[in-house]
Amino acid sequence: LEAAARLGDEGVAARVVSLPSLELFREQPASYRAEVLPPDVPRLAIEAASPLGWHEWVGDGDVIGLERFGASAPGGTVMEKLGFTAANVVERARMLLGQLTPRPAD
Repeated sequence: LEAAARLGDEGVAARVVSLPSLELFREQPASYRAEVLPPDVPRLAIEAASPLGWHEWVGDGDVIGLERFGASAPGGTVMEKLGFTAANVVERARMLLGQLTPRPAD
């Protein structure tokens, strides 16, 4: 929500959607799914677990998810290290919108 607010401050109309069950979402009519996740807008999914399954719904968009195993530290530190921060979400959204180019990998 903080990332959406920051994007809004920059004039980007970001919409936050919660999909607690991809299975139930998949069972909905195509018209409903397209209303919730319009195929003609950039989509960025954030999943604090495996991103498996999200690429079906973001199309050419992006997914921030847990791509590795084994981090050990206080929760906030781990979340920051794995990219689950408002700053990272804003940066990835800007990349989707073509406002930034990807940073080289560390």
